[in-house]
Amino acid sequence: MVEVQTKTGLVPPQVLGSLPGVALFRAVMAGEMPHPPLTGGIPMAVTEADEGRVVWTVRAPDWFLNPMGGVHGGFAMTVLDSALGCAVHSALPAGKGYTSVEVKVNMTRPVPVGEDLRCEGKLITLGGRVGTSEARLTDARGRVLAFGTSTCLVFDVAAPG
Repeated sequence: MVEVQTKTGLVPPQVLGSLPGVALFRAVMAGEMPHPPLTGGIPMAVTEADEGRVVWTVRAPDWFLNPMGGVHGGFAMTVLDSALGCAVHSALPAGKGYTSVEVKVNMTRPVPVGEDLRCEGKLITLGGRVGTSEARLTDARGRVLAFGTSTCLVFDVAAPG
């Protein structure tokens, strides 16, 4: 079961600039780096990371319920945005960063509360200035709950030191 992370924080810019993206995610999974602050409120954690591919395990908290008792669409959008951006970031070399320029999300099924879900982001293309990715949020039976695509702007980050 995925839980809200207790070791959260920002990675210092000099560290970000010195690590390839995939190394950063592996360090987070190993407990050597803090989890993103977002994970202090939403039960989610990176559980797999390869170059161009990142998997988050996540659970919709009941505080994400809308007035009708369903999980608010912002939950799926938040999780997908994380997986989409991380897929691009995981393929970046040291000294490069990214920011989302555009995100497109489709909801296909209701998101359950209290169940572990999987969100896998995969890199589609990576150029010198733009990266694109796709992601799927699925339940334990492999059914797609939501999917999305993203375009990210790639840029130089400050050099260490």
